[in-house]
Amino acid sequence: QVQLVESGGGLVQAGGSLRLSCAASGRTFSANNMGWYRQAPGKEREFVATITSTDGGTYYADSVKERFTISRDNVKNTVYLQMNSLKPEDTAIYYCRYYSSSRTHWGQGTQVTVSS
Repeated sequence: QVQLVESGGGLVQAGGSLRLSCAASGRTFSANNMGWYRQAPGKEREFVATITSTDGGTYYADSVKERFTISRDNVKNTVYLQMNSLKPEDTAIYYCRYYSSSRTHWGQGTQVTVSS
């Protein structure tokens, strides 16, 4: 089993920044994808960004490109999401996702609230 612990959420004004972290522990594998999804009230969970462990390839949702940056520390098994120029529509619960060996694991989520 893989455990994911997220941190870094909070309340910020529009235009501000936050940095989320997600640390993976347990039965982790060197080859994996880690990423972030989010779910706003009354909406489906949606993809935000992902990064591979092998070549560090990154992928972003169009809505966050140029504003969010995903990065990772393979030694610490930790993924980060630097969120800049935050907008009220970025308000959601942000979930960390770990994928490896055909299995998906989710974190408990961290609330991000952006006030206008």
